[in-house]
Amino acid sequence: MDVFRKKDVNEILKHTSPLKRTLKTWDLTFLGIGAIIGTGIFVLTGKGALTAGPALSLSFLLAAICCGFAGLCYAEFASMAPVAGSAYTYSYIAFGEIIAFIIGWDLILEYALGAATVSVGWSGYFVNLISNLGIHIPTVLTAAIGTTPGVTTYFNLPAFVIVLVITWIISIGITQTKRVNDTMVIVKLFVIILFIVFTVWYIKPHNWQPFSPYGWYSFHGGTAAGIIPAASIVFFSFIGFDSVSSSAEETINPSKTLPRGILISLLISTVLYIIMTLIMTGVVKYTIFAKYLNAPILAVLHATGQTWLSIIVSVGAILGMTTVILVQLYGQSRITYSMSRDGLFPKFFGEVNPKFQTPFKGTWFFGIVTAIAGGLINLNILAELVNIGTLTAFTLVSAGILWMRHTHPELHRGFKAPGVPFTPIVAILFCLTLVAGLNWETWVRFIVWFAIGMLVYFGYAKGHSKLDPKNMTNSAPTATYKGVD
Repeated sequence: MDVFRKKDVNEILKHTSPLKRTLKTWDLTFLGIGAIIGTGIFVLTGKGALTAGPALSLSFLLAAICCGFAGLCYAEFASMAPVAGSAYTYSYIAFGEIIAFIIGWDLILEYALGAATVSVGWSGYFVNLISNLGIHIPTVLTAAIGTTPGVTTYFNLPAFVIVLVITWIISIGITQTKRVNDTMVIVKLFVIILFIVFTVWYIKPHNWQPFSPYGWYSFHGGTAAGIIPAASIVFFSFIGFDSVSSSAEETINPSKTLPRGILISLLISTVLYIIMTLIMTGVVKYTIFAKYLNAPILAVLHATGQTWLSIIVSVGAILGMTTVILVQLYGQSRITYSMSRDGLFPKFFGEVNPKFQTPFKGTWFFGIVTAIAGGLINLNILAELVNIGTLTAFTLVSAGILWMRHTHPELHRGFKAPGVPFTPIVAILFCLTLVAGLNWETWVRFIVWFAIGMLVYFGYAKGHSKLDPKNMTNSAPTATYKGVD
């Protein structure tokens, strides 16, 4: 079946990318940290603590293990096929075109909706910060319609503006993107370390008792509670590390640099998440976070009397979420660039600006769409779509490693995931476990998005694919038709 036609790795590696290679291990590590540390620490710790109690640290560890095993699989694929596209390209190689399109379509949802969701959280901290400085934005322009019951709001202006600003930075070049991200990550890490140093002395061990009030999985107040449901919530905190692999064509020596960047950023972020969670649930009783859902760190600062730190922490939160938005929009633009280059999306999305050496038009198209989503849509319910999309991508990439080890053991791999087949199998099982923590409404919305994607594939992508025999004579030899193994 021609819908399962595959790319050949050796042909892919012959392709010369017009994108500029400037990224090194340090840059990729910061790109990963920029994508990971943000919403998890500054927003989700409150909801997570209410769901799992002090055992939230185990929830973060569970989500990190899932991402770690998947990260090893991503790292092997990245070293084997160091080209833009992340899980989309890897699925094209392992499973064929239609699976690759599904994943690419899935990643578009993940990155765009993820960036829009984080922009709303960014807006909340920003409005609070400038209010403390005596600057006030009209309430009607601080949130989407229906966000807060009893409060009239029409449009989230700060969320809209920050996405457009970041889109502009990404569109003018990877060097500028790298500098902005590296600077903000350094400041963000400084703020987190400052918080740790000044609050660790206020830990009261009795606040950790009971450590796991809801066990691994239970129902409390009619909703799922425990370590596993909390892991499903805080999994959002790790979304984005996979976008590091989408920078392959802008990375120096990607077969070695990409795996290092993915794994180091994941390790650093996990350690910081666990330390922060233990401190926060140790300084105050976890039930206190019900009053501080939007800014749980403030609960700790108020309890310790260190309100002077609140402005600094707010700045750190704003920078933290800014880098998350930046990396997600960056990954979004590179996925659509890859799909356009393969003929699955219109050429518009793959055109590289000769001055900036970036997919300029595609970057702005999805940047504007994401900005509008952040400004107009109440994303509280839709946020879970980001999780299910990412878990689907992780599952297929992990399965792809099993398949490629079996069908193409001869291919050069700059990095080999240890413990295969154990590693990818565990990654798949962890992903399925976290998916089980999501509600049925999320599945319905995901199926609807999937159905729309199938209409796009059979209505446009399939006939315009560079692997379609009628198009191969007029396209660059970036891949070969291999059919089904």
